[in-house]
Amino acid sequence: MSKILLIGGSGFVGSFLIRELDGFKIQNLDKRQSPFYNEITTLCDITKINQINFSKEIDTVILLAAEHKDDVSPVSKYYDVNVQGTKNVLVKMDEFEIKNFIFISSVAVYGLNKSNPNELHVPDPFNHYAKSKLKAEQAVKEWFDKNSKNKSVTIIRPTVIFGERNRGNVYNLLKQISSRKFLMIGNGQNKKSMAYVRNVVAFIKNRIEEKEQGYCIFNYADKPDFSTSELVSVIEKKMKFKIPKFKIPYFIGYSVGLFFDLIALVINKKLSISSVRVKKFCATTQIDSAKAFNIFEPPFSMEQALNKTLDYEFVNSKKISDGNQ
Repeated sequence: MSKILLIGGSGFVGSFLIRELDGFKIQNLDKRQSPFYNEITTLCDITKINQINFSKEIDTVILLAAEHKDDVSPVSKYYDVNVQGTKNVLVKMDEFEIKNFIFISSVAVYGLNKSNPNELHVPDPFNHYAKSKLKAEQAVKEWFDKNSKNKSVTIIRPTVIFGERNRGNVYNLLKQISSRKFLMIGNGQNKKSMAYVRNVVAFIKNRIEEKEQGYCIFNYADKPDFSTSELVSVIEKKMKFKIPKFKIPYFIGYSVGLFFDLIALVINKKLSISSVRVKKFCATTQIDSAKAFNIFEPPFSMEQALNKTLDYEFVNSKKISDGNQ
């Protein structure tokens, strides 16, 4: 049986992907050990090409590893990991004549405040993470074009991913609403694309199994896109309570955010409230993922995905363990 090499599989998405690929032979390379799959994990820093150990039986490489946090310093780390690290992986693929590659990028390459961009939208990255991801995509395209014969390359650009055990922005929003410490800023009609982790890994598995030759890019965002008000309604239904319907006008919320910006500047400390967070909360961020859904049916609806996440995090409050993955 051929083997799948997963690079960066010790994190949130990678752990779910390894579980989804049960039955495949898998090797995981990561800079840290896996909380669930140490037996198949080898420590590796992809910025150091001599640490990237392949074997002849590898058939497909999936690159998840990335420097993605907002406050990485120095910013050169984004390019060292996301760009040079990708190039190092591609060199090793050539060395072992591996033709099948799946690269996990991000919708951040489109930039902010775009109107439902599809895969043909002109990239407009706004920060170093997004810029480095776009440069990595360009390196992958150059690798493919150099000798495209028999190659299967898929680039997946997911929107914000949520699910059990994730501690990102979606979790923080769900936590606020579930704790009833939530007030709506704006009219609540702004819609946001989100992606459920179990659907994302199911799509990756679909691309592994299909191995379509050529070069393909897919956005990934689960549908429908809920407005903030619709999201609150789903949570109210699951948690069996009601959130106050009072809404803070946007200009007031934004002004409060500016006030906290000033405080943060004076005390030289980041605060949980800021004008940027208010702006992002009230913004519409939708992504067109029709191309992916023309060939793939996600196993979970958005409401099911939210219910599973809420149940795990706030209803039953499961502990992290192999059995609860």
